Amino acid sequence: MELTGAEITIRCLQEEGVEYVFGYPGGAVLFIYDELFKQEQVKHVLVRHEQAAVHAADGYARSTDKVGVALVTSGPGVTNAVTGIATAYLDSIPLVVISGQVPTSYIGEDAFQEVDAVGITRPCVKHNFLVKDAKDIAATLKKAFYLAKSGRPGPVLVDIPKDVSNQKAEYSYPATVSIRSYNPQVQGDIGQIKRAAQLQLTELVRLLGAPCTNTLMGLGGFPASDQQFVGMLGMHGTYEANMGMQNCDVLLAVGARFDDRVIGNVAHFNSVPRKIIHIDIDPASISKRVKVDVSIVGDVANVVSDLLSVLNSSKQKPDAAALKDWWKQIAEWRSANSLSYKNSSELIKPQYVIETLHKITGGDAFVTSDVGQHQMWAAQYYKFNQPRRWINSGGLGTMGFGLPAAMGVQLAHPGATVACVTGEGSIQMNIQELSTCKQYRLPIKVIALNNRYLGMVRQWQEFFHGNRYSQSYMDALPDFVKLAEAYGHVGILVEKPSDVEGALKEAFARKDDLVFLDFRTDSTENVYPMVPGGKGLSEVILAEDL
Repeated sequence: MELTGAEITIRCLQEEGVEYVFGYPGGAVLFIYDELFKQEQVKHVLVRHEQAAVHAADGYARSTDKVGVALVTSGPGVTNAVTGIATAYLDSIPLVVISGQVPTSYIGEDAFQEVDAVGITRPCVKHNFLVKDAKDIAATLKKAFYLAKSGRPGPVLVDIPKDVSNQKAEYSYPATVSIRSYNPQVQGDIGQIKRAAQLQLTELVRLLGAPCTNTLMGLGGFPASDQQFVGMLGMHGTYEANMGMQNCDVLLAVGARFDDRVIGNVAHFNSVPRKIIHIDIDPASISKRVKVDVSIVGDVANVVSDLLSVLNSSKQKPDAAALKDWWKQIAEWRSANSLSYKNSSELIKPQYVIETLHKITGGDAFVTSDVGQHQMWAAQYYKFNQPRRWINSGGLGTMGFGLPAAMGVQLAHPGATVACVTGEGSIQMNIQELSTCKQYRLPIKVIALNNRYLGMVRQWQEFFHGNRYSQSYMDALPDFVKLAEAYGHVGILVEKPSDVEGALKEAFARKDDLVFLDFRTDSTENVYPMVPGGKGLSEVILAEDL
């Protein structure tokens, strides 16, 4: 069958079962958009900015475990998409981003809207392709989807010149794909698994009754309501989680990267002897920052299944007395109540808003966030019991992520409750997507914790820069209620603590409406606990320390 490159592109997306493509048209991709118009199987979502297209595809992918797909034009289309691509890359999110390119004869001639998409994105993609012949499109897209989802997931860019999308070629979609230099390991080495079991590990938490902590990106992987959960660890983790990490005898890390926000200062972390077992699908991530004793390379689902089999068949059992003493120590650290805060009848405390959000939604919402103080409060106070419910930019820390990510989540889960927790700074970075939400009738609830500052910047300036609030005060904010209404949505201003619960109930009762809740929160509130940059996990600042 002979088809144009654009027809082949759409056929490939259909073969991959793609439900939504998030994008924005332009000259270099008009042939592809024409083919999108002629069919109904693959739905297109028109965003208002290419960054939002990739974030929306990202949110879709995070909440479904499917590959998200974005489509952008050449030049500024692809450069606008780079922030979204880098966000997905740092958090290992499977995306296929299709970008248009100037005609092949124009490449390198400084043509209108020409950029080197492959060169620009090379540092922040798992792989990228420039397709120079229509006959290669099908095989390339098959490889792109395979690369994006297998091994350590990540974004893959496919750059298609305009003439290639109009060129005809024979079409057949490969049933399988084989890349000689790419063979991700998914099964863990059974010898290493036995070594891990010999170090007295858990039936992953419950089998042996050990404490469990999650990184920011792992929240929901173990139920937050479980007594064995000691909270999030890291820069703004609980005291008990951080002290437990620092002082344990054996540490099992499942897919965690030991990055600076998780363990703080490496030298300080390494100052306490412990045995470390690290499970990760990416061998390059093991012993990258922290030397481990047992490394298991493989897909977590497979490795954990094998590990449990070994543990269940083992005659070795944990030392009950030692475990009891360890939990006694955990309880002592827990008694610090490091997430406590002083509520107020006069000022809305952001922590209270998140706690009430959890109460009103029954802890069952998909929660996206932007980046800053509000992100940390959402992570600390919304107790996630299920995976893929907490959608945030962890590695790159991208402001403007929350709203478009929520769009992708809502489209993936039409009947679900989706809340976007944001700040008055972050929301303005992609606020134009309120228009997209109106077009596609997405009933997202925007929870804006408005403290009139770039909150995390202000906190660091207070702690480490002598209260010199350089360019962190937002003194020209819009009326968010009127702005939401201008986009055709519902806006609610909340200024009193006594109105918080009622406003949230009203918002979530409006099942078919996007509701923008502008909570005027205490502008002096800081996120605690806090491990200062460059310090160790036990060098934590608690609220009562200041």
